[in-house]
Amino acid sequence: MKLGFLVDLNLCMGCKACEVACKVENEVPLSSWRLRVKYIDIGSFPNATREFTPLRCNHCESAPCERICPVSALHYLESGIVNIDSSRCIGCAGCMMACPYGAIYMDPESNTADKCTYCAHRIETGLMPACVVACPVEANIFGDIEDETSHISRYIMEHQSFGGGVQVRKPEKHTNPKHFYVGGGNISLNPLAHERIEGYGLFNNITHLKTIGDPHHSILDRFLTPIFGGHHDHDTNQGFIDMPNGSKHESHEEGGH
Repeated sequence: MKLGFLVDLNLCMGCKACEVACKVENEVPLSSWRLRVKYIDIGSFPNATREFTPLRCNHCESAPCERICPVSALHYLESGIVNIDSSRCIGCAGCMMACPYGAIYMDPESNTADKCTYCAHRIETGLMPACVVACPVEANIFGDIEDETSHISRYIMEHQSFGGGVQVRKPEKHTNPKHFYVGGGNISLNPLAHERIEGYGLFNNITHLKTIGDPHHSILDRFLTPIFGGHHDHDTNQGFIDMPNGSKHESHEEGGH
């Protein structure tokens, strides 16, 4: 049995339910992720579309992270899952540098490496990974890729000949990943294939301020303006803090006590 994962990008709607479910199930710390849903915008208004791509460990058959680990903390399970033994990990971060997919993070609490394990603890009890259960459109497909009758095997065979075929990330790395994608095209899986227009950032046109704030007044004016005179003296910026002898404005009207 060799377990694999497939995401149908034609179905994924970017709800990030899988991302949240993964965080909760595996107690992933803030600022880290085992599963991240990336999005890219294609085209320009009004003919623009947004496409989503869930990213996780590819559980490569020839995993660089497993080879480089000096203490064998990363190891293969019989199911083909690349697992991590945190009790053996020495926190050298060699696996993080070796992984071409950026799928490994360093746990800030234990100072050990961690990543997606296809929820191996759930699989041992006959359950599906948390992200598969959470997906409302069943875009995540998981199963035995060596079993020709499994759902994932039939899905791969059905889509190999049409709709862009079945793809993997960074095939040029020759890691033989066991995480597949259907739909989406090259732009979704290859960061270098997406064209970024010169002069534009992630969200909009890059511009520069000619002046910071009002060029005729500073932000201190609001604090230096007289608060009892009923007018704003722009010429002097005379305020109660500038009055002679440091005294505050007082009423000089004569009258009763």
